[in-house]
Parts: sequence; structure tokens; C-alpha cells
Amino acid sequence: MARFTGKVALVTGSSNGIGRAAAILFALDGAKVTITGRNAQRLEETRQEILKSGIPESHVLAVACDLGSEQGQDELINSTIKSFGRLDILVNNAGAAFTDSQGRTGLDQDVSDYDKVMHINMRSVITLTQKAKKYLIETKGEIVNVSSVAAGPQAHVDMMYYGMSKAALDNFTRCAAIDLIQHGVRVNSVSPGGVTTGFGEAMGLPVGGFDNLWHFMESRKECLPCGKIGQPEDIANIILFLADRELSFYIIGQSIVADGGSTLVMGVQAHDMKTLMGM
Repeated sequence: MARFTGKVALVTGSSNGIGRAAAILFALDGAKVTITGRNAQRLEETRQEILKSGIPESHVLAVACDLGSEQGQDELINSTIKSFGRLDILVNNAGAAFTDSQGRTGLDQDVSDYDKVMHINMRSVITLTQKAKKYLIETKGEIVNVSSVAAGPQAHVDMMYYGMSKAALDNFTRCAAIDLIQHGVRVNSVSPGGVTTGFGEAMGLPVGGFDNLWHFMESRKECLPCGKIGQPEDIANIILFLADRELSFYIIGQSIVADGGSTLVMGVQAHDMKTLMGM
């Protein structure tokens, strides 16, 4: 029997990248899966990828909605419970970063970008977790948040607001873990480093900009000691590990860093990343 048979996983931001990879792996490992994102076309691509693996249509629910709105979150939770009758695993993966309209970074970046990134990366995680809480308590479930090495302790001036939102998410993971473990619900997190996900284009960066950065990092041991950029599946496997109570039951409120060793050296900070990405 697959390890997640009989369980229901809701993966936000599953129309692409890490979320898509995690949703596929959960389905392959027996879970019924709710996938969600704002882009209906990309969400359908995720659904088709799952179905091509031989998963029954009844095991996959696709909900295209705006996770930044509480109405969208209500639709997401209610549809999951209506379709599957329970919720065992919540993966808070959806996130965003924004570039300044005038190319400013650090303290010069418009504070309206801070408001937008905190709304998506932090506020929506809090409210969705609140809405899912009672169902997760019923199943003694799991929450896995997707953070980032941008949370620190190193400074990331080019993505300051994004890093701040992920630092807040790390603290939320710790606090929620203690709040919920008394009810039998575990909360943990994964902090990816560089991963090929298409995130840069979604930010509005030049097409291929992140690819240029990844290629540069792979060629420099002071930037990426392992010499190979991460793939979505590398992070998805950690998400499934943290959602598997038999394997990770004693891990509470922690974040696993998966970055090929980058944060041990952080040599990439000595280079102008904007130039490397063609900005």
C-alpha cells in the first residue's frame, strides 16, 4: 500500500514548479490531491500530468482561485472537504516576489511591493491555515510550509521584501508548530535555495534571467558547492518526507534547508546578480 493511501493533500501554488512536483508525488504515493493556482491553463497541465500517471480522475481536484482573497480560500477548503470529506496535509507553497517598476532594490524599492508580497507570502498562509485548522485537527494532520534561504541570516538586498516575508514565515512555522502539536497536528517547513521553477519570469524578470544566474552559480564553487542547481522534485521529496509521520514524527517546527550548500559559503553575494540576470 502506498504511504499516503486514504489521505488528502492540498497543495497551493501547484500549477507550476515545486507545487506541481509535490502534487504529482503525493498522487503517485496514494493521496487524493487538491491542486490550485490562479492560472487555469497551467493548473490543467498539472492535472493532466497526474492523470497520465494512471491516477483516477476522482483522486484529483483542481480549483482555480485567487489565494490572496479569503473568498478564494473558502472555495478551496470547502471544495476539498465536499469532494474528499477530509484534509490530512496542507502544503503552503504559493508565494510571490515583485520587482520595482523603476528597477529599485533594497530600501529604495517602493513599499507598496512590501504590502503585496507580505499579503501573499504571509497573510494568505495565516488565513488559509486558520481555515484548514479544524479539519487538520480531526485527522491529526500535517502542515508543510515552503520558505526560502532568502529568509537569512544572510542579507538578500535584491529581494529584501521577499526575504522579510520568508523570515516571517519561518517564525510562523515555529509558533504554529507549538500551537498545534497539542492537537496532534505537526507543522514544519522546507527552505529551498536555487531551484529551476520559472519563478523569475513570474516576478517579471527577463525571460531566462534566472537560468543565466543558475548557470553562473553552477560554474562557481563559491556560489553552489554541489555544482548542480536544484530541481522541483528535489524539494517535493522533502515535502513528502515532512508530511510522512512515520518517517519524520519527531521533527516539530523545523525548516530543512535544501540549497546544495550555498548558504554555507554565500559567495554569490559577491557578484552583481542583477547584471547576471540581464536586468
